[in-house]
Amino acid sequence: MNVGLQVIVPRDVPLGGPRAMTVRRTLPAKERSFVGAWCFVDHYGPDDVGATGGMDVPPHPHCGLATVSWLFSGEVEHRDSLGTHAMVRPGEVNLMTAGRGISHSEVSTPATTVLHGAQLWLVLPAAVADVEPRFEHFAPPVVTVGDGVRAQVFVGSLFGSSSPVRVESPLVGAEVVLEPGSAVSVPVPEGFELSVLVDTGSVALDGTDVARAELAVVEARSHAGTVLLSSDEGARVLVLGGAPLGEEVVMWWNFIGRSHEEVVAAREAWEAGASGSADARFGQVTGYEGEVARIPAPVIPGVHLRQRGNRDRRGGFSGSEAPPLS
Repeated sequence: MNVGLQVIVPRDVPLGGPRAMTVRRTLPAKERSFVGAWCFVDHYGPDDVGATGGMDVPPHPHCGLATVSWLFSGEVEHRDSLGTHAMVRPGEVNLMTAGRGISHSEVSTPATTVLHGAQLWLVLPAAVADVEPRFEHFAPPVVTVGDGVRAQVFVGSLFGSSSPVRVESPLVGAEVVLEPGSAVSVPVPEGFELSVLVDTGSVALDGTDVARAELAVVEARSHAGTVLLSSDEGARVLVLGGAPLGEEVVMWWNFIGRSHEEVVAAREAWEAGASGSADARFGQVTGYEGEVARIPAPVIPGVHLRQRGNRDRRGGFSGSEAPPLS
């Protein structure tokens, strides 16, 4: 194996609400917390909605992070406390910056028969963690980047293509499709960590085999370079990368903060809106018609939640963080 490359095997996790769907999660993991500012990588489907019931995540809060939604098939209805009502469709990115606080719901539409995609989170650096919340949508063009290789860049710049969606730290995110027997040199910006999440098929990244739903991470390089991505059978992958975060965070449920006290305050603010009164921090989502009006926050463990940086090789999550639900 390439000594500068780490392969993270996914684990199955139920995703929020009374009708939980199972996702395959590679970040955060005991081996690694972040790739750049990417801190949360869920891969799900393809799921037969007729058998599974699809996605139905009631209103829930976020702060200190941004969510990036990317679908391969199906359609998801997004509503948030800014009044946004938008669809997540294949090949179109929805980026929601939570900042100081936002709430939203996600429901697969009646037209969806097969649901298949990725849900990604970004840590907002401490200096901008409390920015005003915002929502952005972009349909990136398909670009040819080699014989039998095409890409869509939904965050940052890669292969000469750029996304206009605003992020708060140097990042890149792209879907890359390889036909059987094809290969492409993926440029790695100077100092970036780069990862590849395999959606379908299998690939070799700098000579290391990576299977479906696994995340392969290339450590930060001291100078710009390339990694070779190839597939004998054909594959579809997400390329996710960024400058190392260089910060420690407390990540618990749907909140990211810098201390135990920040997370406790966020939980209390969300629970204060349970009575139906206006929530000054997270707002309210209108138009959601599910079985429950909102997802209540779980009880914080009876220990002090600790910060964690990019690794905790002692095993398990640092502190006693509950895994995020949505």
